[in-house]
Order: sequence, then C-alpha cells, then structure tokens
Amino acid sequence: MTETFVEFLKSLEPKVRKKYLYVIQVLKTESVVSEKFIKHLENTNLYEMRVSLSSNEYRTIVFSIDAVNIISATKVLLLNSFLKKDTKQYRSEINKAVKLLEEWRIEYEED
Repeated sequence: MTETFVEFLKSLEPKVRKKYLYVIQVLKTESVVSEKFIKHLENTNLYEMRVSLSSNEYRTIVFSIDAVNIISATKVLLLNSFLKKDTKQYRSEINKAVKLLEEWRIEYEED
C-alpha cells in the first residue's frame, strides 16, 4: 500500500473503511475475483479495485507486483483511491497512479 492509499483509507467513514477492508480481504483470499471487485484498465498494466456503498462508487488503482496479471499475483500495490465522479477525473487519477508507481519503483525495486 502506498502512503497515499493509507491516508485515503484512514480518512474514510468507518462504514466505508469496513467495506474497503472486506474487498481487500476478498482479493487476498480468493483465486477468482468478480469484476464487481476488480477490473483491468484497458491499455495499461493497472487494475481498478471497486468498492460500492449506497450510491457511491470508490476506485483504487492497483498494480500487480510479481505477475503479469492480477489473478497470478501474490503481491499487489494499492496506489491511489478516489470517489468516482466522471471520466475526466478518471484519467487524472490514472495519471496520478502511474506517477506513484514510478516513485515506488525508484524506491523499492532492485536494479
């Protein structure tokens, strides 16, 4: 988890945080996960984790660290999260996630 994601998670109301933790647990424990919870972002190496509560749709951009896809991964990086509003904002959040991933790679990946 990036610091950006952790800060977002801490800022959530308890009910939303509980739902987030549930979806994270599903990703950790299930070998097959519904698109209701995770979906590949076209033309990228990123995925979106989906958390829905009432009429609110939250998204977290996710990167598979140790596999070419999320299904085979044993390690994933939760980059950044946001409350989904519109497509324009979506592109901005993906760009933000790419930047966070680049920073993470510089700091943590071995040469």
